[in-house]
Amino acid sequence: MDNNFTVNQNQHQNEAPIEPVEQPVRQSPRKQRLVLQNLKNLGQINTPAAPENNIHTLIIVGQIEGHIILPPKNKTTKYEHIIPQLVAIEQNKSIEGVLIILNTVGGDVEAGLAIAEMLESLSKATVSLVLGGGHSIGVPIAVSTDYSFIAETATMTIHPLRLTGMVIGVPQTYEYLDKMQDRVIKFVTKHSKITEEHFRELMFRNGDLVRDIGTVLVGKDAVSSGLIDEVGGIREALKKLDELIEIKVRSKRRGFQ
Repeated sequence: MDNNFTVNQNQHQNEAPIEPVEQPVRQSPRKQRLVLQNLKNLGQINTPAAPENNIHTLIIVGQIEGHIILPPKNKTTKYEHIIPQLVAIEQNKSIEGVLIILNTVGGDVEAGLAIAEMLESLSKATVSLVLGGGHSIGVPIAVSTDYSFIAETATMTIHPLRLTGMVIGVPQTYEYLDKMQDRVIKFVTKHSKITEEHFRELMFRNGDLVRDIGTVLVGKDAVSSGLIDEVGGIREALKKLDELIEIKVRSKRRGFQ
C-alpha cells in the first residue's frame, strides 16, 4: 500500500503543470458599437487618436462627396470625415508621417481642393500613392503631398471642370467656372513639376477621350509629364515616407540646438 502511494506520488511530481487557458477578452457592447461606427463612417477601425506606430494611413476611394449627398449605392469619401481626421493627425505628436492611398474617380471640386489644401498644410511628412485611378479632382490631392507615387497600371484623367444640375446661362457663371478651373491648375502646377502650359494642353486635348476632351495618363506617362514623382507601390511609398520623417526629425533637432 505504501509502495503504490509512493509511485503515484512520483508520477504526479513528474507531470508538467497544467497551464490555465487564457480566456478571450470580451469588449463591452459600447466599445463594439464605437468600433462598428468608426468602420461605417471612416472606413477604418482605429482613429488617429491612438496609432500603433508613427505612420497613419488615409484612404480616399470612390467619389469625393461634397455639399450634395450622393446616392447610397455610390462608393464615396466624405470630406466632412476627412477634414477632422487631418486636424487630429496634425495635433497628435506621436504621428510623424501620413500615407495617402488614392483610388478615386473625382467628385466635388471644392471638397477635393479643401482636402488637398489641408494635406499640403500638414507639418507631418506626407506621401501619396495612386492605385487604380486618381482622376479629375483626385489629381490635386495626389500632388499635394511631399512626394507622390503611382502604380504602373494606375491612370489619371485630366479634363476641364464640368457643372451638373441647373446652370444659369449668364456670363458670371462661366467666369466663376474659369476662376475655379484656374484654382485647380495653379494648385497642381505649384505642387508638381508639370508646367501650366503642358497641363492646360493635356486638359483641353482632343481625341484621347471618347466624346469628350481631356487626357488619360497611365503610370509612367504621369511621371514623364512631371505630374507624379515616381512609379512605385506600397513598399516604395513607405520607404520614402520613412526617409522624409527622418529628414523632418533631423531638422527639428537642429532647430532645438
